[in-house]
Amino acid sequence: MKETSSQPVADDAPLRPAKDPVKGRVTRLLKAWPEALLLLLTVVLAIPVAMMAGPAFVGPGQPLSTPAPPAWQRPPATLAPRQGLPPLQDSAPVPLPSAVSTQLEALLKADGGGGFTGLVQDALTGQVLFDRGGSDNRIPASNMKLLTAVAALRALGPDHRFSTRVLSGPAAGQVVLTGGGDVLLGAGDSMPAQVMGHAGLATLAVSTVAALKEKGTAGQVTVLVDDSLFSGPALNPAWAQGDVEAGEQAPLFPLALNSARFDPVATTGPRPQDSAVTAAQAFAAQLKAAGAAAGLSVTDGVARFQASSGPAPSGPASSGPAPSAPAADGGGPAVLAEVQSATVSQQVDLMLQTSDNYLAEILGRMSAVAAGQPGSNTGATEAVRKQLTELGIPTDTMRLADVCGLALDNQVSARQFAEVVRAITSGTDTRLRTALAGFPVAGLTGTLGARYGDNATARGAGLVRAKTGTLNSVIALSGYVVDADSRLLVFSFIGNGLTPGAAGNKEALDRAATALAACGCR
Repeated sequence: MKETSSQPVADDAPLRPAKDPVKGRVTRLLKAWPEALLLLLTVVLAIPVAMMAGPAFVGPGQPLSTPAPPAWQRPPATLAPRQGLPPLQDSAPVPLPSAVSTQLEALLKADGGGGFTGLVQDALTGQVLFDRGGSDNRIPASNMKLLTAVAALRALGPDHRFSTRVLSGPAAGQVVLTGGGDVLLGAGDSMPAQVMGHAGLATLAVSTVAALKEKGTAGQVTVLVDDSLFSGPALNPAWAQGDVEAGEQAPLFPLALNSARFDPVATTGPRPQDSAVTAAQAFAAQLKAAGAAAGLSVTDGVARFQASSGPAPSGPASSGPAPSAPAADGGGPAVLAEVQSATVSQQVDLMLQTSDNYLAEILGRMSAVAAGQPGSNTGATEAVRKQLTELGIPTDTMRLADVCGLALDNQVSARQFAEVVRAITSGTDTRLRTALAGFPVAGLTGTLGARYGDNATARGAGLVRAKTGTLNSVIALSGYVVDADSRLLVFSFIGNGLTPGAAGNKEALDRAATALAACGCR
């Protein structure tokens, strides 16, 4: 039963209006709006927080999908086809001599006076493909360094190194810096990864101080220098005085800093005129710095070692042979310290790449010393001739005035240079292969790095590899190239009597070599 109120209602009580249900709902919504807005904001902020914090509680989930990168950013599905030159094949066709001659005769034209000789051979068979005065003697300029490279690699061996030693001196407190043929010494620490500066005088000084301490040496130390490994004139009389003054060459000694340069990066300008004393002074400075903590002091100045009458005053090298220090064995003076050069093959590469005249002459003289001959200019030229003869290359017509190519008295034929390149690339003496890396690459390295950049020669860039040669009226290029049919060709082009500075002569050589690289001459 539904309960009812028993309270009476007075007749005179005022009447209350009825409530509007819609208005009531609006009122309640307005009152609740701040709380709803706050709740909505909380939810919105909580979603990203939950997404970041969630994996920490429930572990890693599936990564969100991302659009695939463009094709050029994706790893390749298959390897690209092999590019570059195909392997050389003995069965590759040999160019027709008539076709080769037709191309080269049109290109080898002198710009002004003079003219070119040249020879091209198939490297494998020796077949002559082009011959324009190939047997005529010519001034070869720096192509001479190819002959020196062959002689050094054969007489010394690719892996041979030159030693620079410090020996006990004849009197107490004396040390003798002894040159052994390394003219690429650095003044600082040895740098094993470099050719120039491979052996450093700072490293040698530190080792010397350690040896002196072990011997109980204290007090003052005097540095002597022994440069007696070489004999004869330090300057070749066949070199023009103007070339020497311009820094193309310098007096030769069996030890030097930076290939007888004041700065290892300098390739022109004045040179030390006594590189042995210059190196000894640098060593004395390093010895002074290294010996200070060990209680050693180093006297100012250096003197040349004299076997008979004691040290002589420091001064220019004598033009005649000097007595050498006793050997460091058989009861001779003790070897206190030693550093070794880069290998002969590495030095040959540097010589060919940069056409370093000083280094070429040193390698020639060291080849003579290795054969038991005097370390002189005559010894160097005879050592080169001997090695070429033993290699089977006729030398009867050659005239060798030096081994770097600076002398105008040199006379060598294009045929002889082509045969030398052929011996390097494909001859039976595999020691010569180590010289291949030294050939400048057209448009990329060494003395060919700035060439082969125009439309007429660009096809030879990266393919032509050759030794350059340049004097005032002489230009030469001897090297090798793989033709369009994968045949290895060797060549030598030599221009004499040319108009000095005529740009077309260098261009003629580069175009001729480029034609060989592009040759499918059948």
